[in-house]
Amino acid sequence: MELLLPRQRRLDLRQTRLMAILNVTPDSFSDGGHFTGEQACLTRVNELVAAGAEIIDIGGESTRPGAADVALDDELQRVVPVLSTIRRKFPDLVISVDTSKAEVMRQAAHAGADILNDVRALQEAGALEVAVASQLPVCLMHMQGQPRSMQHQPVYQDVVSEVLHWLVSRAEQCQQAGIPASQIILDPGFGFGKSLSHNYQLLAAMPDFVGSGYAILAGMSRKSMIGQLLQRDVSERLAGSIACATIAAMQGAQIIRVHDVKETADALAIVAATKSGVIQ
Repeated sequence: MELLLPRQRRLDLRQTRLMAILNVTPDSFSDGGHFTGEQACLTRVNELVAAGAEIIDIGGESTRPGAADVALDDELQRVVPVLSTIRRKFPDLVISVDTSKAEVMRQAAHAGADILNDVRALQEAGALEVAVASQLPVCLMHMQGQPRSMQHQPVYQDVVSEVLHWLVSRAEQCQQAGIPASQIILDPGFGFGKSLSHNYQLLAAMPDFVGSGYAILAGMSRKSMIGQLLQRDVSERLAGSIACATIAAMQGAQIIRVHDVKETADALAIVAATKSGVIQ
């Protein structure tokens, strides 16, 4: 399994890849406001790549529970200049853009993005059409509700079957629109309209998602599913984040999205050695 990227590049997904979070927002739940200038972002990307990141995911709109919407012009101003600068300095780095807005996707693709990562699964106006035209890989995430209200008593009869069915159905719709199945990544959406129990049911069922045949992204880093279970503040969730990443990777998730790159890279190296039985 591999993703086809611009300029004849490919991302091999036969082993788990590490996606590092770069929030260029003032209000993300973990690191909002830390990396809002181009120089600060470049410095951070250098650190992330040195620590083992293989994909950088740039986000200009917070999707934490209760987050307010961000105006299009504000998101463009946050994302596109930073993306352009990173692409010039790191020509071969795999860059993902975390957005739901069609115009942000369009300008990001023109500025050098490799992957479109959408928490709303290309359902906003024009997003699917822009994604098809870009020919970039896409990540489709499941979310019950919207960020402003998604954690207000989410309800499922069977969270695993419902989330998986929705994601596969959405992927099929995207295929019908012109995106090849091999260019589609699915994300169960941990913490997006899920209770504590729902999140751990989804993590336990990771093999079901991997069995769908699509590439799977798992993003649990520092989330409330860790904080609530362990009674830890955001700054104290490293061990829980690594545990979640390790479990997902052992069960076959191809991309793990994290804040703590160096520590997770160590964990994934151990996962790779354990699964292969070969030390290189």
